[in-house]
Amino acid sequence: MASKTSWAAFPHDAKAYTHAGDALKKAWPKLHAGDCEPFPDDKRAATLLKAAGKAAPKLDAAALAAALQDAWRAFHRGDFKAAFDAGSALGPVGASVAVKALGIHATYLVDAEAEKLKRFEQAAKLAEAAIKALPDEANSHYRHAFALGRYSQGLSIAKALKQGIASKVRQSLDEALTLAPKHAEAHTSLALYHAEIIGKIGAMIGGLTYGAKAGEAESHIKTALKLTPDSPIAHIEHGNVLMLLHGDKKEDAAAAAYEKAAKLKPLDAMEALDAAYARSQLE
Repeated sequence: MASKTSWAAFPHDAKAYTHAGDALKKAWPKLHAGDCEPFPDDKRAATLLKAAGKAAPKLDAAALAAALQDAWRAFHRGDFKAAFDAGSALGPVGASVAVKALGIHATYLVDAEAEKLKRFEQAAKLAEAAIKALPDEANSHYRHAFALGRYSQGLSIAKALKQGIASKVRQSLDEALTLAPKHAEAHTSLALYHAEIIGKIGAMIGGLTYGAKAGEAESHIKTALKLTPDSPIAHIEHGNVLMLLHGDKKEDAAAAAYEKAAKLKPLDAMEALDAAYARSQLE
């Protein structure tokens, strides 16, 4: 389990990302422009408790709201272990923050490939439990797609396709976008879904077998950039989509997308890691 393995510390200055007290609510719309996560106030907590039923933690709405806000504060300041521990302690109701913390930490701060895979697999299981308990939450489905997508990137394309991961990712992303049509991160992920399949097995087989289309990839990344023009990850993945679909022909445009990501001012620890990654790729 991830809670028993080492958690590398966030490597940048986190002072700007503390969001103490009311600062979290004020910054929330910008912090969560990409994932459409609703602010966990008492009313939202009451809704989650009711929806989760037997899978809900034994807390009242005010206590749950406070616990969720603290978990998200930990996430935004880069204390990913604290965010994961606090979120997973709340069961499916805390899965959104737990999976995001586990996934972002594994993406950027875990070096060993086997350990990365283990953590993405664990994140996918947490998200599966959230889908069962909270099927009407867009992020139950989106976090599942994110975890599985990252997991599949660590496998060979043949292995990932054999395990049927592509169709599971697609299903979860479609569900997320049905529930939240302006979910920028789901649009970004769907763009990558189309582009990665085409990039790895070609447009013809990718189209026939998995419904992968270059036009869809371009349309979804365009939507994501329109919804979150200041999000480093949207620009990074725009660069990746260009390279997967067009290769060297679009190298300059892809580099420009990475440059844009590198220059954006991060709003939290995740965006700081995204921007630092973009810079590292340009060096």
